[in-house]
Amino acid sequence: MNELKAKFSSQLQVFVYGTLKPGEAYHQQYCANKLVSAQQAIAYGKLFSLPAGYPAMTVGDNLVYGYLLEFSDANVLSDLDILEGYHPSRQKNNNLYNQEQVEIFDLQRKKQAEAWIYLMTRHKVEQLGGKTQDDGWWSGIGITPP
Repeated sequence: MNELKAKFSSQLQVFVYGTLKPGEAYHQQYCANKLVSAQQAIAYGKLFSLPAGYPAMTVGDNLVYGYLLEFSDANVLSDLDILEGYHPSRQKNNNLYNQEQVEIFDLQRKKQAEAWIYLMTRHKVEQLGGKTQDDGWWSGIGITPP
């Protein structure tokens, strides 16, 4: 576990915008039984839908809608890292996603937290054929936006 992760040994916050959101494909397996709380939230970035059936988010100025998940155990990040194809010792362009900390806001755009997020590089999104999600919302099973 890297030094940044170690800081969150008592409480961990992660912003999710895709398959880890409540109701989506990987929420039950990776999050449901480990959650302290889940609340709808916003991050600034740019959201893409990938042909493989999952989303990607890059740095940007658009609103991206998702959930701020809170966990009591920071070890959850290790499992999420594997799912997201992230390894801290690899170069950014060799990871599928990269783990970063960003500001997260509630739906009224009031700052809620600094949370971990998995972002993809713009180059990787282009390689994978990503299509912009202008409304900032992605769902693999038809869940509608908040």
